[in-house]
Amino acid sequence: MRAMKMKKAISKTQLLLVPMVAVVLLLAATAHAAAPGIKDGNFALTAQPAFLTQPDGQTIYSWGYGCTVSTGHTFAPSASLMTGAACPGMQVPGPTLIVTENQQFTVTLTNGLPAAAGNTSILFPGLQLISATGGVAGLLTQEATATSPVVYTLTATSPGTRAYYSGTQGDLQVEMGLYGAIIVLPNTTPTGCTAVGSVPAHYVAPGNSPEADFRLAPAAYDHAKTCYDREYLFQFSEMDSRIHSQALAQVSDPARVLACAAAVAGCSLQVPTEPYHPSYFMINGRSMPDDMDPNYATQYPHQPYNGNPHMHPGEQVLIRVIGQGRWQHPFHEHGNHVRILGRDGNLILSATDSNSLAGPLFFTTTTTPGQAFDGIFYWTAKGLNWDAYGHNPTSADPLANPSCDGLLNGYHSKTTDLNYYEWCQDHNKPLQVAPFGDVAGGGPATLPDPNLFTNGAWYGGSPYLGPNATVRATGPTGTTPPSGTIANPPTTEAGFAFMWHSHNEREITTNNIFPGGMLMMMLVDSREFVIDESN
Repeated sequence: MRAMKMKKAISKTQLLLVPMVAVVLLLAATAHAAAPGIKDGNFALTAQPAFLTQPDGQTIYSWGYGCTVSTGHTFAPSASLMTGAACPGMQVPGPTLIVTENQQFTVTLTNGLPAAAGNTSILFPGLQLISATGGVAGLLTQEATATSPVVYTLTATSPGTRAYYSGTQGDLQVEMGLYGAIIVLPNTTPTGCTAVGSVPAHYVAPGNSPEADFRLAPAAYDHAKTCYDREYLFQFSEMDSRIHSQALAQVSDPARVLACAAAVAGCSLQVPTEPYHPSYFMINGRSMPDDMDPNYATQYPHQPYNGNPHMHPGEQVLIRVIGQGRWQHPFHEHGNHVRILGRDGNLILSATDSNSLAGPLFFTTTTTPGQAFDGIFYWTAKGLNWDAYGHNPTSADPLANPSCDGLLNGYHSKTTDLNYYEWCQDHNKPLQVAPFGDVAGGGPATLPDPNLFTNGAWYGGSPYLGPNATVRATGPTGTTPPSGTIANPPTTEAGFAFMWHSHNEREITTNNIFPGGMLMMMLVDSREFVIDESN
């Protein structure tokens, strides 16, 4: 059995199961996400091979789109915000292309695949293709040969998130990694949205500098009800390593290489893609725990994007999701439902009231192959029926005994307070009659045998949000015992984490080893904790 690379997960998480079937996280140094990409306007991509790393130590031969040149790109968020921002010559997924509504742009595709692989191309579903020049005519679009690139000229007709992917021998080339995302930003700022660069008030914790604004736009669509505070892009895919191995064998076959060396028309690989048995399941080209490492991490030279969403209570978090593989993945975002705003760049509005959104509210989102959606996730602690902040009504410390006015639809309304957006009906309400201990004794959770914690000290011990919460909190039985570990003492406890994962159990493994695959954490932090999305 291969040993999973758990060192990153162990160093980042100490977990406590709570009745919500969620997870509490005591945060050490963590990496965050955002939706990084390039916004050059005239994009130059090359399709070429490289090897992708996996958490089980394997490297998988793959193909991917990358930047034809390594310098001169306009990054979004800006390179001044994103640590180590780069656009490698091959990456999976391909570079996220960021454009603006009604903008005309070009994508020049150069074919750098092995000669035996034949031609390649890009499809841009949902965008207006004005022209495709160069290369040769293919079944679905103009294709780039080994000697003749293709220039696609397009117009981004409406905001939203969309996929791009190979239109040549798609069952093989998309499987090999030739796919990416296009984000189209609205060209207006809807009334009521906070402009990019003007950080919303609830980003700012007293005593801290305002957090940098990593949004690409103030709203997802040209509609005031699509405003958001943070955004993350997730591309779901899977890999059948046997297909990749056969592709490598064929592009390395001397006879095939010789036959196709002169870019002979009709050269292509003859790799069977059925029956399909994927063994790797990925978010943004990485599997857990690798997806929790920073964007542009040097240990993943061809997998630059991570999957590690982060928020403060009450924030509107835009998630952009694309199904880039062959299977549908039922993905569950713990902590709350996801409100779907639109699909494939089509905002879902009420048939009778254009001011009202009509997208469904999903317990489990469906990442359908070839389909994209934009949705809003938020978390406020409403519904827990206990004070998640661990406030102490008898304390003279204003941090332990703040006000809660309930003027904002039942939430605390003062933006300069640390408990801004606290659900006031649960203010000063202890967790339970017995705020600690097992369920049989009235406590919140029954703990497993410590001997089962073979991956390290994951238990955090706190049901409360924010630094010093377990020190200041009280219940009917007195002060909650201080918790934490050597890595995360009580004074630096920060927040909760909700496990976001595929509801197909095999898809949260890597080569059938758990944990892995399509799994990541939504990190929810009290406003004392400054969220840094620079990597």
